[in-house]
Amino acid sequence: MCCLRCSRYWNGTAVENSSGFYAPLAYSAWLPWAGAGLLLLVAGWLAFVVVSTRQGTAAAPAARPAQPSDPSAVKREYLRRMDAVAADAAAGRLSARAAHQELSLLIRGFVRDVAGIDAPRMTLAELSRQGVPAAASAISSLYPVEFGPEGGGTEPRDSVAAAAETAREVVRTWN
Repeated sequence: MCCLRCSRYWNGTAVENSSGFYAPLAYSAWLPWAGAGLLLLVAGWLAFVVVSTRQGTAAAPAARPAQPSDPSAVKREYLRRMDAVAADAAAGRLSARAAHQELSLLIRGFVRDVAGIDAPRMTLAELSRQGVPAAASAISSLYPVEFGPEGGGTEPRDSVAAAAETAREVVRTWN
């Protein structure tokens, strides 16, 4: 044995010395390296999370789609679809709420197709700021039935017909 410390261990096991105490066990040489590696792994993971979730630089706004070559055809198509919604509601195939929701989507789709404004994804306030007051006004008139309680019975039977006429007016008066 090389020293008193080494004489306490023989073949890797502690040997009791004459005083009855055991010497502290030595740590393995790879344990500090494992700790350092674990710290590097955690730091790398945190760096990955921060980098992958950062907001990108402000992207250029998407270019508006080109104006339709025949706006009158787009108008006719949306008027036909609005008439179909009104007919389905009159026949009882659509509830007043579903009809108002469909008319709102049709108005928003028309604004998108004609003006290139992404109206289907906009709130009413955003739509009002886009310079399409007729569409914003028509959509706001649809809100009470569209977002009100289903089957409340408070709306007159012809509310869908009036809403469809409001929607048609937006399409007809579009420049």
